[in-house]
This record gives sequence, structure tokens and C-alpha cells, in this order.
Amino acid sequence: MQGGLRLRLAVIDYDSCKPKKCSYECIAVCPVNKSGRGVAIDADMASRGKPVIYEDACIGCALCVKACPFDAIYIVNLPMELEEEAVHRYGVNGFKLFRLPIPREGQVVGLLGRNGTGKTTALRILAGELKPNLGRVEGGEPEWDEILKRFRGSELQTYFRKLVDGKLRVAHKIQYVELVPRRLKGRVRDLLKRADERGVALELAEQVGLDKVFDRDVRQLSGGELQKMLIVAVLSRDANVYIFDEPSSYLDIRERMRMARLIAGAARPGAYVMVVEHDLAVLDYVSDLVHILYGEPGAYGIVSKPYSTREGINVFLQGYLPAENIRLRKEPILFRKPAPEAQPAAPGGGRQASRRRIVGWTGLRVALDGFTLTSGEGALYGGEVIGVAGPNGIGKTTFVRTLAGALKPVEGAVYPYVEDLRVSYKPQYISPESLPDATVEQVLKAANPAILAPGSWLNLELVKRMRLDKLLERRVRTLSGGELQKVAVAAALAREADVYLLDEPSAYLDVEERVGVARAIRRIVETREAAALVVEHDLMILDYVSDRIMLVTGEPGVRGHVDDPRPVKEGMNLLLQNLGVTVRKDEQTGRPRLNKEGSYLDRMQRARKLYYAV
Repeated sequence: MQGGLRLRLAVIDYDSCKPKKCSYECIAVCPVNKSGRGVAIDADMASRGKPVIYEDACIGCALCVKACPFDAIYIVNLPMELEEEAVHRYGVNGFKLFRLPIPREGQVVGLLGRNGTGKTTALRILAGELKPNLGRVEGGEPEWDEILKRFRGSELQTYFRKLVDGKLRVAHKIQYVELVPRRLKGRVRDLLKRADERGVALELAEQVGLDKVFDRDVRQLSGGELQKMLIVAVLSRDANVYIFDEPSSYLDIRERMRMARLIAGAARPGAYVMVVEHDLAVLDYVSDLVHILYGEPGAYGIVSKPYSTREGINVFLQGYLPAENIRLRKEPILFRKPAPEAQPAAPGGGRQASRRRIVGWTGLRVALDGFTLTSGEGALYGGEVIGVAGPNGIGKTTFVRTLAGALKPVEGAVYPYVEDLRVSYKPQYISPESLPDATVEQVLKAANPAILAPGSWLNLELVKRMRLDKLLERRVRTLSGGELQKVAVAAALAREADVYLLDEPSAYLDVEERVGVARAIRRIVETREAAALVVEHDLMILDYVSDRIMLVTGEPGVRGHVDDPRPVKEGMNLLLQNLGVTVRKDEQTGRPRLNKEGSYLDRMQRARKLYYAV
């Protein structure tokens, strides 16, 4: 409802709201209630006593927001004209989505934004799985004639008319691939044949390396194998609309490149392709246009106008959308330039490295279930971050676990250079059982009480930016996979340590959270003169965080070898050469951009063997 020329939006996070543990402070402080002239917030006994805010009576004073002990209430005033662009709302005081992305025939449309701003909701509406209620939560859902009228004169009206008339067939790759084994049973080969309507499933499966698991039961697949199977199954459907929700999750860098090429190839004449992706290098490579979703995660989301891919990603990183006159954040996200080659490397190889060696290792040989990992001699130096890259199954996690002391090498040894070496280790996979049965607040406080101190940089970077303040009262074992990951990353980085070993810290995180984690890693190692080893598949984050890069090569599942750490430019060049792709730095933001295969820049860089051009 409006207040003057403003649209009042009141949202309650009912997962955080705990009326049995409070005294209804939100109701008690409301000036409308206290005046006796009406009721703006009341307890709804039909929903176990949880409060309801009546937006038409609310005056927007936000006293209830401040009074709520669980930070469960959000009230915002938006431009009144947005009400005409409301697309969907999840009930009274629920999340509200404004506008929709515009599918384009023959093009890949990317969606970029924070988790909780409505990307998956928008995809479900465009897939025909969720009927938009135009923000109406009372009085019955609108008919399709009314919905089509709302989008009159736009490309969305044409799209929805085709969808309603059954002229569009949709193939949708869902976000959470781990749910698949609960719904499907059988061998990979049989499931792909069942999905195949174009006669290409087995060929595509071989291109992404799934032929090795054709006879395996779907319940025995890893997350990466499930992801590739779903992507192949969707691309094998005879559809007009192909939708991919976070297709790079669980995949290594090489697999992400293969996946991106396949998805880009689906944008043939007459077909619509839409992708939600947090890996900006992949999003840049695969998309022709992007929409940015902004707002308050969990409260509301607004879809921006379409931007060209380069412009859209750049304005997102700069934190200001010129077409909407909206500022997303106070400061831009900029990438550092590599140190000039003429300058000698620091003793540890990193730009900020000190002469203090923290931990070292001799030539290692680790044997594990038929897999063998070897390495040369090496060391980690204070103040540097070493990025670790390589395919899945090549031994990156084995190496990290060996440095952490969880695995003992058959040959060689890991030895500290500092007394009472302190190691903080974030494993690749996080399960509720791996963390104590406690609240998020208790876990973070045990890691370092300073992380909960209001105004501290640890609190800002790891609690506020990752929205863990909304989870403090929740018990760890009730969290989702993504929430668990954020808690584990924050706890690992908060600990006072000499060495930080972080295995895939960006998994499940959105772009803002990934950059926040990378920034926190850099600040920790430089402030504490600690060392960090970061296993990462996101090229942008690998480039952003690393002082040196360590490649792991070999044959996945059989043998791996840890190469010596190299300067960023040399390491990235070799990594990209192995992947068969070329990268250039964006002139405006400094971010790495994948060149389109066969483009002028791609051909020129390949000819010069300059796979990583800065």
C-alpha cells in the first residue's frame, strides 16, 4: 500500500520469527496499535500466533523492525509505480518479485544477482511451473487473460501467449541436483535414453565424460556427475525453452568450460535459453544479454532492464545501475593488476609475502584407495595466498588434507617452521554432522568471539555480507547446504591461525558472498602474516585472491602431481592452455573474460601462446 507516493512493503521472515520466545515486542511498540485508531500489526492465531503486518495501515515507522529480537521484520518504501510491475508474492508479508527477465529467441539470457532476490522464482514462472499472481495474495489468483493484459505490448506477452497455448515445450535444469536421486532410480544410460528426444544424449554425455559412469546407478553419482547428467538430459529434450539454474555447481574448471559450450550451442533459431550463474567468467562466456536482480534478499527482488553481457556484469561489479539509477553497494569490486614482471618476486612468490616460512613439505607420495598423489618440495610463506587449480579427482583435496594432518604420506613429510603451528581447515564437503550440535552463534563464537562484535571488520565481512546475522539463532543441524557452507567458511576464516586451508570456499555462494570471502582471505593473510591455500574452480575468484597458483595435473581418479607454485600470470597461462581457452582482462574492471572460441582475440592470443592476457 502507498504512503504518499511510496509503495509500502512489509515482509516477515517466518523461519526467524519465534513468538514463543518473545513478548510480541513488535505489536507492543506499534504507534498505530497504541493510538487505538486501528491495527497495523497483530498476532494471527491461525498461524500459531505469528504476527501479520497490514500494509495499508502501517505508517512505515520501522519501530517493529528495531524491536524484533530475531531481526525477522523488514519494512521498505519503494517507488509507487513498481506496484504496476509486481509479478508474484508468496503470501501476506512474503517475498515479492517485481518484473521478469525477457527471453529472447536464439539468444542466451543470463540472470545475475544475490541469493534470495528471486532468480529461481523468475525461472519457475517462465518455465510455466509457477503461475504469477501479480502480487495479489487475497481475492483469488488472476486468470491468464489478466496476466497477459499486464504484459500487453511487451515481448513477455508474446512469450506467455505461446506458453499458455502449449506452443512452447520447456526443459528445466533445477538448482539442487542433490534432490535427483530421491526422485529418479536406475542406471545413467537408461535415464539418459529415456530423456533423449533428439537422439543426441549419448553423444553429449561422451563429450562431458559421462560415458565412464553409464552403467552406474544414479544414487551412486557424485554431485558433479549428477550435474552433468541433468545438463545432458535437458539438452537432449526436443524443447523450445531451455532453462539452467546454476549449472556450474560441483563442476571443475574444465567441466565448466565444456558445459558452457554446450549451453551456448542450444541458442539456435526458435529456441529460448536462460541461465542463472554465479561464476561470472562462465556467465560472461555463455550469455548474450543479462538481467540483474537486486533488492533485499528474502524480502523483495527487482529485475533490471536487459544489458549487454559485458555492460551488465561491469555495472554489477561497479555497484551502480545507471538505467535504474540504483546503487547496489557503496564501493565497486575491482581486480588487482599482476605485479610487473621486471620486479623480482617476493621470497614466497606472492606480492605481499614475507620472508617468514610457515609450513613446508618434502617430496610427498600419498596413497589413497588406488589413487596416488605426488609432489615436489615446497613451502607456504606469511602474507601470501596460493590458489590451487585442477580437475576433479586429481588430488587437490588429498593435498590439502595432507597439509592439514588428516592424511599421512607414504613418503616425505609436512613440517612446520613456526612453533605451535595453528591450522584452520575448511573441508570441501560440509555436513551437519561435521559441525557441533549448536546454534550458529555458538559455532561462530567458539571460532572467534570478535566475529560477533558489532562494527568489527570480521563481523562486517563474514557475518553481515554473508547474511549470517539472520541465522544466529538457528541450530546448525537445521541449515541447508548453502547455509552450512557459509557458516563453515566464516568459522574457518575467523579463527586465529598461521595457515588457512580452504577447499572450495565459493561453492554455493553468490557473487557478492564470493568476493566478500576472497576479500576477507586477503585481509586475514596480510594482517596476520598468515598463509592461505585456496582450492577454487571459479576463475574470477582464483584470479582475485591468488598471489601464486599451484596446478595439480595427472589422470583423475588414478594419479595426480602437485606442481610448484607459479606467479599468477604464468600459472593462469598454463592452466588456460590446458583447458584450451583464452582469457583477457576487462579494461574497465580488471576482471578476467573468456574469449569466444574462434573470435579474433582468441585466435590472436592462441597464435602468441598468450592464453592469459593482461
